[in-house]
Amino acid sequence: MKVLIARQLRPSTNVDRFLRWSRNAFLIAGILTLAYCCFLLLDSKIYQAYQAISFGQQLSIARTAIAAPGDSVRLPGVAIPGAPLGKIEIPRIGLTAMIMEGTDGRTLRRAVGHVPGTPLPGERGNAAIAGHRDTFFRPLRNIREDDEITLTTLNGSYRYLVDSTQVVPPEDTQVLDNSDDTMLTLVTCYPFYFVGPAPKRFIVRAHRIPG
Repeated sequence: MKVLIARQLRPSTNVDRFLRWSRNAFLIAGILTLAYCCFLLLDSKIYQAYQAISFGQQLSIARTAIAAPGDSVRLPGVAIPGAPLGKIEIPRIGLTAMIMEGTDGRTLRRAVGHVPGTPLPGERGNAAIAGHRDTFFRPLRNIREDDEITLTTLNGSYRYLVDSTQVVPPEDTQVLDNSDDTMLTLVTCYPFYFVGPAPKRFIVRAHRIPG
């Protein structure tokens, strides 16, 4: 009993203080990391919801203007960096996301991004869209041949049919090469459940269909 009491009354050593400090530091770091992740998730959801509503309103106005008798309205096909460009939908795998112009970190955190330098949706050539594998483009892990993709912009709605998927090294930029056909390329990281920077890229190729 005397030995036990003596141990309980023994002053804390430097090791004990260091362990307590380390434990508290790791706890605070964990809380801050979790809070930051929650902020990013909430920010992307709020942005998507806001832009979806705003885009729907703009789309309604544009369609009304185009449908007006005697009018011939065509909105300029100009992509503004960081600005909303349209919406992508792949119904079978439950993918819906707003498209922004650009592929910088802030853009891909909030939406999927149209790759600058590639044709805009609906234009002739190879339009490319990139997205993160752990957020908006995660459903692509379930995509398959003949799935239908719809891209909706203020200039119109365009339908594509999936031709193939492939996995390529990140330095393989040939998948972004232009084409004489009207096609679509979706790009995300691979493997989908890889922890950390993924070593490869998952590519979806599709061609435009009438309608």
